[in-house]
Amino acid sequence: MADWTNALMFAVALLAFTLGLSSIIMSFMTTETGAKGMQEKIEYGFFGVSGLVVCLMMGYALA
Repeated sequence: MADWTNALMFAVALLAFTLGLSSIIMSFMTTETGAKGMQEKIEYGFFGVSGLVVCLMMGYALA
């Protein structure tokens, strides 16, 4: 059963890394200007960093 737990934790870590990295990339690709553009950059950046933190936590749990 431990193998299934490790496999699920790895899947969550991989998903969090993918979503986190893509959110950070999308924050640089926004075409909005002004306050709306800055709001999008902050939101995408927050989700990106959160995803990477979840990925690191899952990696630590797997170690």
